[in-house]
Amino acid sequence: MTPLFHITTQTDWARARALGTYRAPSLDSEGFIHLSTSAQWRKTAGRFFKGQAQLVLLELDPSGLDVRFEPADHDLFPHLYGALPVSAVLRTTRFDVSATGDVADSAPE
Repeated sequence: MTPLFHITTQTDWARARALGTYRAPSLDSEGFIHLSTSAQWRKTAGRFFKGQAQLVLLELDPSGLDVRFEPADHDLFPHLYGALPVSAVLRTTRFDVSATGDVADSAPE
């Protein structure tokens, strides 16, 4: 099992823990939740979360989930088709992204 990663806010993660499932807005708008591999998540954070604080990196076990690797931005990215059960999250790490897109030091939750 190779873990996959998803970036969200602390607020959205707290809501997901209370509900037992996580639903990113992209699940409704695009039909899937964007994920990243260990080699991709920092670049994703720098590109899409520049200047944001109080983010949470979800490290998840993709076993039993409907994950498909699909082309995007000249790479293959994992996409989760369906909601993410909180039980599939192995670890969470808080972090910030600087205004220049650098990932600041992280701290496990």
